Amino acid sequence: MPNILLGVSGSIAAYRACDIARELMRAGHTVRVAMTRAATRLVSPDTFAALTGNPVAIDVFDEPESGQIAHIRWAQDADLVLIAPATAHTIARLAFGLADDMLTTIALATRAPMLIAPAMNPAMWTHPATQAHVQTLQARGVEFISPAYGVMACGDEGWGKIADTATIVQAVARRLLSARDLEGVRVLVTAGPTYEPIDPVRFIGNRSSGKMGYAVAEAAIAHGAQVTLITGPTMLTPPAQAQVIRVQTALQMYEAVQNEFAQCDAFIATAAVADYRPERTLPKKRKRDTQSWTLNLVPNPDILGEVAQRKEHRIVIGFAAETDKAIIRAKNKLLRKNLDLIAVNDVMEPDSGFEVDTNRLSFIFANGRVENLPLMSKRECAERLIQALAAMMERKVRHTNSQE
Repeated sequence: MPNILLGVSGSIAAYRACDIARELMRAGHTVRVAMTRAATRLVSPDTFAALTGNPVAIDVFDEPESGQIAHIRWAQDADLVLIAPATAHTIARLAFGLADDMLTTIALATRAPMLIAPAMNPAMWTHPATQAHVQTLQARGVEFISPAYGVMACGDEGWGKIADTATIVQAVARRLLSARDLEGVRVLVTAGPTYEPIDPVRFIGNRSSGKMGYAVAEAAIAHGAQVTLITGPTMLTPPAQAQVIRVQTALQMYEAVQNEFAQCDAFIATAAVADYRPERTLPKKRKRDTQSWTLNLVPNPDILGEVAQRKEHRIVIGFAAETDKAIIRAKNKLLRKNLDLIAVNDVMEPDSGFEVDTNRLSFIFANGRVENLPLMSKRECAERLIQALAAMMERKVRHTNSQE
């Protein structure tokens, strides 16, 4: 029976944690609750004690069970830590590694997987500081259950409502089941753009932020995989558990993939590799003048297409960013490049594609099946992709065993 540590912070949505605790217990989990001081002003600790049958901890010096150091014992006993709701303040404290109450002390002491369900005003959720803290925690393997869109208690409308209870309970079940389903699997991920130099100052690039690829790496790590991340230039912090190889150009990424491909079990190519590079790079910056300037471009290697032709036992997954006829073009790319799966999105659609935190993907499998995902965070898209990878790996193992 898995032990869930439910953290409750001081959002107006704290009352929802009562339903979450009850549903987790109905699913067969043991639930312990740690509350922030602010949360106790919204829901009584006695309510959670009555619901769960376990004492509630608030202060770092609380010892609900005599003779036990609660923040260590509870941290060690937890199979998963769920913080729902999580305020902007609690997320910031977690990102900075503060341990000034029972909840944050447990979070710092535990080695269990962690899920966070934010709940706050839309302006607070989208604030750069909050998003930076979210990225910090995601880089450490923390999974966020994206807030929903709706009208807040204050009357504002936007993204910030805590996810519905069913979504949160499903996320807990998925995380518990998936925690080790890629254990021992070596996953190679490419991410970000490539920069093709024109001169020491200028380059040809694209709008890729690397967020999708980094999210894929984080999700794979959360499933137990050994991840090598080959990344073009980004402003992101890579997952701490990943082996990171930094490159600038398509040729450098090509060389890195060639060096690492033989050691991987799965290759996921999310990088937006430049199709062309300048034929000649100028040794010094070209000064502005009144004359026109023509650049001669030559094609870069097709990294994904080349390695997929010699994939052997490996699973190879590609991405396609399209501006029209997305599904048709992606199907052609999947067949042409011998892929097992391709994830495609239309970058002309709102909130889908480059430089945003959300995406709307369609998965096209080698057998022709198409799975259309709704608009969701890139982290959730990555989770769905890694679930698909895990299922393909399992089928491959079963097929291999059946032939022995």
